[in-house]
Amino acid sequence: MNRKAEIHAAYEHLGTHAAHYDGMMTGTSVFGCLALRFLWQFSKEEYASYMAHLLAGVPHDFAESLLEVPVGTGSLTMPLYQTLPRAKITCLDYSGKMLDVARKLAGEMNLSNVVLQQGDVGALPFGDGTFDHVLTVNGLHAFPHKDAALDEMCRVLTPGGIFSGSCYVRGERAVTDIFVRTFCTWRGFFTPPYDTAYSLRSRLAARYESVNLHTIGSFAEFICKKK
Repeated sequence: MNRKAEIHAAYEHLGTHAAHYDGMMTGTSVFGCLALRFLWQFSKEEYASYMAHLLAGVPHDFAESLLEVPVGTGSLTMPLYQTLPRAKITCLDYSGKMLDVARKLAGEMNLSNVVLQQGDVGALPFGDGTFDHVLTVNGLHAFPHKDAALDEMCRVLTPGGIFSGSCYVRGERAVTDIFVRTFCTWRGFFTPPYDTAYSLRSRLAARYESVNLHTIGSFAEFICKKK
């Protein structure tokens, strides 16, 4: 099985256990809180700060076109989209099962301005300069071909547009690095090689006019402007 197939299988399986996944991502379950503290090495204050800044790149009055890839279950971003009724939101994911969960959530929240579709970040089905903002939350560490994914997300972004998001970076917390290197990589959720904060900044700086990047725990959050 090639790596793309492994990733697809891993997230298809995860989509059938969305409640546990969402509980960890949002820190709203006992298991999620324990995982965040002991595996991801986030203190309560650090995770609150991470969540507060996660979507800071999207203006509160955003009314243009946005692509989110991957959307996962939508638990982190759908509440934001509910506050942006004039925006045109496209959400893409490689996993049909994850999309099923996100589609159900979007329906429950009456998000008529959100379109969900299946697709590959390494070959986005959109024209050049289609979107004013591209958002990728916790996706770069999973993508098997990171440069191709970064090139594609930059390609579909309009000149002067914003690319923002977050991802795991190695070298910040030893326990998390071990967990990622073993469990996350073995199960197909994450794919090496993994960037450090420095190498990620370099990748982004090669494609964008400005890069604002900071780390919280083992994750980097970034806001970039296209050249």
